[in-house]
Amino acid sequence: MTLDKEINANQLRNHVYTLASDIGERNVFQPESLHAAEKYITLTWQRQGYSVTRQTYEVRGVQCANLFITRRGSFASNEMILIGAHYDSVIGCPGANDNGSGVAALLELSDLFTCCNPNVNIRFVAFVNEEPPFYFWGQMGSAVYAKAARKRGDNIRFMVALETIGYYNNTLGSQRYPPLFKFFYPNRGNFISFVSNFPSRSLMRKAVHAFRAGSTFPIQYVSTFSWIPGVAWSDHLSFWRQRYRAFMVTDTAFYRYDFYHTAEDTADKLCYKPFAQCCNGLFRCFAALASKR
Repeated sequence: MTLDKEINANQLRNHVYTLASDIGERNVFQPESLHAAEKYITLTWQRQGYSVTRQTYEVRGVQCANLFITRRGSFASNEMILIGAHYDSVIGCPGANDNGSGVAALLELSDLFTCCNPNVNIRFVAFVNEEPPFYFWGQMGSAVYAKAARKRGDNIRFMVALETIGYYNNTLGSQRYPPLFKFFYPNRGNFISFVSNFPSRSLMRKAVHAFRAGSTFPIQYVSTFSWIPGVAWSDHLSFWRQRYRAFMVTDTAFYRYDFYHTAEDTADKLCYKPFAQCCNGLFRCFAALASKR
């Protein structure tokens, strides 16, 4: 797909610096910052021409909100592809890569989708409360959203979690893995990875094929057991639990990024040029999948 504009490194950098440097640590223990991030996402989407819906609930006396917008497809169908990223950060961490990078990609992807006409609906969701102590439990934002989606009967073709996607390293030995994986995957951390469970494997492979058809950016993928450390550590887990197909897009986080969940996860650590190349590949991938009925 050819567009008049593409995602560039400066756009991504601006989003990450706003979230991680100007706003900083953002969670229910820093409610003013959490609400500042919510406002920033909302205003960005409104400037793109979207109507923003808030799904609110209260946690520890703080009003929390999942935010979502929808790019309507050209066919009269309620089917959707859901692309999400969490906007909170872990306690004590400014959250540049985790997950300012995912939110930056989400905002730029939604902007590009205003310039094309998908066949199916594309929903973009900014989730709250992904990080501990809410991860895995019922107050996790994506768990609240996915449970409500299943109750409504939402026809979600698949869900994608954009999680920690802004760091790349071309140095030998920069990529680590769980035991045994190193025998099958490269030792340079210069690729993006698609990760799914076994029920989502065939769908994820179609996404990998679409990504490779539209981009030369390096990509690896795996379908494996959800109990392997890192495999289920994001919002896609909530959709697996509700029997939706889902996969995670990630730079592999702590298997590559030494500043994961630390105070040093700052905006200057990210690699914005390859990050932009990756995001343009993701757009072409999602656009191709959304063009299929």
